[in-house]
Amino acid sequence: MQIYLNGELQNTACSNLLELIQELALEGKRFAVEHNEMIIAKSKLQQSIINDKDQIEIIHAVGGG
Repeated sequence: MQIYLNGELQNTACSNLLELIQELALEGKRFAVEHNEMIIAKSKLQQSIINDKDQIEIIHAVGGG
């Protein structure tokens, strides 16, 4: 299926947001997820099903100094 990830069309076989986070190697890092304009709590990622053409924004914090 195809999703919009941070504004870009992308193919994915992930069925939920947790799988997508794992595929992107973000698990254990600081990030926020918006799914179809709704902020999703990290505790709800596995229950959040991804459908074709969904819009997903992922913002992750990068430390620096």
